[in-house]
Amino acid sequence: MLCKVLPHVSLVSVSRLTKKMAKTKDLAGQRFGRLTVLYDTGKRKNGHVVWHCQCDCGNELDIRSDSLVFARTTSCGCYKRQRTAEVHTVHGMARGEKRHSIYWIWHSMLQRCENPSNEGYRNYGFRGIKVCDEWHKLIPFCDWALASGWQKGLQLDRINNNGNYEPGNCRWATPQENSRNKRDNRMITFAGKTQCLAAWVDDTGIEYDTLRARINRYRWPIERALTEFVKRHNKGGDL
Repeated sequence: MLCKVLPHVSLVSVSRLTKKMAKTKDLAGQRFGRLTVLYDTGKRKNGHVVWHCQCDCGNELDIRSDSLVFARTTSCGCYKRQRTAEVHTVHGMARGEKRHSIYWIWHSMLQRCENPSNEGYRNYGFRGIKVCDEWHKLIPFCDWALASGWQKGLQLDRINNNGNYEPGNCRWATPQENSRNKRDNRMITFAGKTQCLAAWVDDTGIEYDTLRARINRYRWPIERALTEFVKRHNKGGDL
C-alpha cells in the first residue's frame, strides 16, 4: 500500500527511515552544560532532531541534538558573555574600572622573575625561577586563576619553592599559608614531626616571639623550647 502512495520510495528506503526514526534518542529532561532539554520541536535540521531547551539563566531556545550531545552548545550564550566580562574586568579594559587584583598578581609575578630592577628579582629571577610560556599572556593566567579557586585576599603560592610559576606548581593560599612555605623558613623537627616555627606556635600555644627567643637567643634544646611551661615575668618578657 505504501509503495502505491509513494511509488518513488523503495521498501528498503522505508525500512531504513523507520529504523532511523526508532533510533532517535529521547533527550527530554537531560542536562547539557547549563541547558535542560524540554521537548522535541518536531523540526529536523540536516537530519538532526531540534530540541527546545531552557538555559539556567531562564532563556529558552531551539538546539540541534548533535550540538547538545557533542557539547558544541552548552548555554544560550550567557556563559560566554560572563567569561568575557570576567576576563575584561581582570584585564582592566572596562572604562572607569580599576585593574583587577588578578592582573596585579600576574604583573608582579613577571616583574620579580624577569625584571632585574625589581627588588624581588634576587629571590626569584636571579635564582632561576621562571614563568612558563603560557602565563606570559594574561588571559591564560586569568583562566587558570578563576578555575583553580582564586578568591580576593588569596596569594599565589608555589608548591615547590625551587620550581617555576606554572599550573602544576602553583596554588592559591592565605597569607599565613604562603609565609609558611617560604624557603628561608627554619624547619624544626620534634617527635617525628617537621614544620616551621609558625606551625609549632599553633601546636604549642606558645607565643611566636617567646618560642623564637628560646630557640635562637637562649639556645634551648628543641624539646625544652616546645614543651616547657611558659613562666610569666613582670620584666624582660616571657620564657
